[in-house]
Amino acid sequence: MPVCVACNNPLEVEIEHDEEEENDTGASSSGKGPAATSETVPDDVQLNCGCHFHWDCLLEAYEITECPNCGKNIASTSTTGAQQVLCNLNNEGGLQERLDILPLLSEESYLKAYPEDRKSRAFLEFCREGDYAAIVDMLLDDDVEEDDEDEEMGDSDQPGHEEVGADRMLRYQDPIGDMQSGLHAAVHAQSREVAWLLLLLASNLNLKEFPALVFQEAASKGIMRGLTEDKVDIRSLRDANGKTAEDIAKEVGGVWHGWEGTGRLSI
Repeated sequence: MPVCVACNNPLEVEIEHDEEEENDTGASSSGKGPAATSETVPDDVQLNCGCHFHWDCLLEAYEITECPNCGKNIASTSTTGAQQVLCNLNNEGGLQERLDILPLLSEESYLKAYPEDRKSRAFLEFCREGDYAAIVDMLLDDDVEEDDEDEEMGDSDQPGHEEVGADRMLRYQDPIGDMQSGLHAAVHAQSREVAWLLLLLASNLNLKEFPALVFQEAASKGIMRGLTEDKVDIRSLRDANGKTAEDIAKEVGGVWHGWEGTGRLSI
């Protein structure tokens, strides 16, 4: 049986489950409440060079187009002409053959260099998924963290402190994803709810343009627009192809029909 070439251990990992997840009554067989159980599952990334890694061991190596063990080129070209790194991945979810892991390797490599962007990238991913509730939770958590930091540091003069917070997260542009903003992502996700939220919090769009329901929902979640005049309007952000969110809306159509040219997605 192959072993991980990085740590020389079997290609498996032990994961823990709460017995409560498997028992609808919430009680273990002993009657003493939920207990933790463990399960051994595969954890095998087989690169096209033939080398096997644990997933975490491969990420720790932070090589993208070369195998960190044998040095062979593991990149190939897809039918669309894009670069890809194909592997056979066997894990808890089963075997996936010829899976392209280049996007994941690229992101992990970027986050190793810029770990401070991890939260902003998670925020952007929620925008791509149209997950309104998760976005609100992140913003509220960020407000709490900022308040705690302010109490600890007072009027902080520490370098970089001003770069941390909701404003930076709201206006984050993905450097390894065509410089898309959250508003670009919301348009692609066809999530008008997320777009309204981003426009409320990160644009100078006249408040009279917002439906009453947007204010009601924001108020119920405990969020509202602060001062935006001195900040970058999210509608002005352009992706790597020079396109604003409105440009994307014109292309994808869908729920954005009628938004083009209204000033909602552009300034």
